Amino acid sequence: MTFVQIIDCKTSRVDDLNRLMDKWVEQTKGKRTATHSIVGKDRSDASHVVEIVEFPSYDVAMRNSQLPETDRIFREMVALCDEMPTFTDLDVVRDEQMYKANARRFFELLASEGELPPLDEVVAESYHDHDPTNAQDTIGMDALRREVEMWRGGFDYDFAVEDQIAEGDRICTRWTWNATHTGDFMGIQPTGKKVAQSGMTIQRFREDGKIVEAWWNYDLLGLMQQLGAIEG
Repeated sequence: MTFVQIIDCKTSRVDDLNRLMDKWVEQTKGKRTATHSIVGKDRSDASHVVEIVEFPSYDVAMRNSQLPETDRIFREMVALCDEMPTFTDLDVVRDEQMYKANARRFFELLASEGELPPLDEVVAESYHDHDPTNAQDTIGMDALRREVEMWRGGFDYDFAVEDQIAEGDRICTRWTWNATHTGDFMGIQPTGKKVAQSGMTIQRFREDGKIVEAWWNYDLLGLMQQLGAIEG
């Protein structure tokens, strides 16, 4: 679960504090585990400064806090502040930007070359896939891999993400799929034809950013027409 620490302090030396943050980044290069950092100044009180630091998890953040460089920087920060800084520790329970990024990464992985991609980067083991073109839902990582292997065995393809809309724990992605028919697909021998289709996928995410469920909508009939398998 993503972890965020909020550091709240009062200081009249904001520029010095910014330089200290740069020094922290430089001194912990290669060891620092923070993935994102923001420093904000209160519009109604210029001496009120808040830093928001994001980590992949609480445990990772604690390893970062144990670095000797972090301890030295903290002591210097205290010296710059008018009073002792306060810390608020937060477990992130929803991050729509992370969900959108992982949805995009999912489509990149589907189209990656070589061995079957590491889908477990962004997909939960208990994944449940709803595809109206399949007789049964695809449930579990192994079933998903078999489904992906079928498409990869029939086509060289890529996805272009056209739009993404976030709502709570769900991301809707509108995509365009461009492919070359290079292998057997549903009994259709390779034709070498270039084909394309557009569609939409709604994905539901759990707190750690992994996809647990998806609903697909695309034009399989139109694809079959492009392949010459049925009359247009």
